Amino acid sequence: MLSSLQPPRALSRFPSKPIFLFRQTSIKPLSSLSSQPITTSTLANESKSQSQILSIRHSLLSRQLTATQLAESFLTRLRLTEPHLRSFLHVSDTVLAQANELDEKIKRNEDVGPLAGVLVGVKDNICTSEMPSTGGSRILEGYRPPFDATAVRKIKEQGGIVVGKTNLDEFGMGSTTEGSAFQVTANPWDISRVPGGSSGGSAAAVSARQCVVSLGSDTGGSVRQPASFCGVVGLKPTYGRVSRFGLMAYASSLDVIGCFGSSVTDAGILLHAISGHDRLDATSSKQEVPEFTSQFASTSLLESKPLNGLRVGLIRETVEDGVDTGVVSAIRGAASHLEELGCSLSEVSLPSFSLGLPAYYILASSESSSNLSRYDGVRYGNQAAADELNALYGDSRAKGFGHEVKMRILMGTYALSAGYYDAYYKRAQQVRTIIRKSFKAALDEHDILISPAAPSAAYKIGEKKNDPLAMYAGDVMTVNVNLAGLPALVLPCGFVEGGSAGLPVGLQMIGAPFDEEKLLRVGHVFEQTLQNCRFVPPLIADDVPS
Repeated sequence: MLSSLQPPRALSRFPSKPIFLFRQTSIKPLSSLSSQPITTSTLANESKSQSQILSIRHSLLSRQLTATQLAESFLTRLRLTEPHLRSFLHVSDTVLAQANELDEKIKRNEDVGPLAGVLVGVKDNICTSEMPSTGGSRILEGYRPPFDATAVRKIKEQGGIVVGKTNLDEFGMGSTTEGSAFQVTANPWDISRVPGGSSGGSAAAVSARQCVVSLGSDTGGSVRQPASFCGVVGLKPTYGRVSRFGLMAYASSLDVIGCFGSSVTDAGILLHAISGHDRLDATSSKQEVPEFTSQFASTSLLESKPLNGLRVGLIRETVEDGVDTGVVSAIRGAASHLEELGCSLSEVSLPSFSLGLPAYYILASSESSSNLSRYDGVRYGNQAAADELNALYGDSRAKGFGHEVKMRILMGTYALSAGYYDAYYKRAQQVRTIIRKSFKAALDEHDILISPAAPSAAYKIGEKKNDPLAMYAGDVMTVNVNLAGLPALVLPCGFVEGGSAGLPVGLQMIGAPFDEEKLLRVGHVFEQTLQNCRFVPPLIADDVPS
């Protein structure tokens, strides 16, 4: 009998119902939900050129506000919006205690880190020692790692406060958060629509100002697509720039930890905080980490043509058939704005661009098939009751994994099987090399490349849930960047019709390896000079100053 093989221990058993943090209610304006509405005096100024991180730091060090007051204001907003958005799977119960500890340090005139008082959301496939880390999967429900991911450790060392763990598609496999085993996150711009995925919870949390910044992971666009859908800044760094230690592996040659912020400055500050070599990750780079925001200038100091001479290539294949006309219009408008800032714009063709999507899904599924084999109820993962070892393996995985994860494991196992390895996996790797070379050639002639971040704006919850091929096609704009290992920045550039206030559209900027500093500088200038756009969702618009 199996019971003789296992020591007495508390084995989780797959609860039959999901657990929600807050009671769900009908949607109402925030001001009507609270007798003490959040005041703008306790929040960072939300002008489009303003960094919340820098504003918080100034408020704390000048004694205008305490860390406890700031934490309370964000937690109040989180409690009011969470029943409608469901961005978080777990909210820390030590936020106020950590804020109070920071206040005491400031009172003693002790040095505090650059992220002091900044509330950070962390995607739930990034390990945290003080909170559950489930990967959005039943098989890890209740799992508490004994360590922090390197990125989380660095945030804490620099004074950041992890406010909670955000929702995601199971193990990062999905584009809507509908693949989460626990709940579906709503888009703050229209709660009947998806926030994108798989890092949809992290994007929605920043968009709704439930936290200041957040961490996500990007395997094929899981930071950039939700950033576009939710109207926030999303940054995917070069592969190796940020340690993957503590990130639950999906496709190890593609996975990166990325950043969300409400401004380019905040995304740059967060990236600097988590970057650098890590001896615990053999793939992390020893490349020097610059001060990504050191060259930023305020609007008043900008020249009339602040980007004069910058060579920008618009990828032709990303604005052709299959892309919504409203998205194409917004991207061409953004390209014209870059020209007004002094850039020289030209269209560039990447004939291999369309090959990226099938190559990505073969490679990512193959790697996930290998990586997820560890979740068997013995080595890792919740264990199903069984009388025989093979039945234990089968039942634990059958009950623990969702439909999408099972499908990708099967796809990957098939692609790696002896009779099909050369036809699928080997050929996909050859395509990956072609894509990498085509991007290098394009970036030799251009400083940055631009494209939409997604072929459409946010769509309705459930609209593509039963059509996986249509959902996979939504990754066409982003997967090539992961295959080539390049950095990319997405920032909101306009709107299309939809919802009560329109739906945001994201512009993707792609740079050469380890050229995040240039991307951020260009993005900062673009962000500051963009006119007549305010990317604050209607759910909280009345509570955020214009």
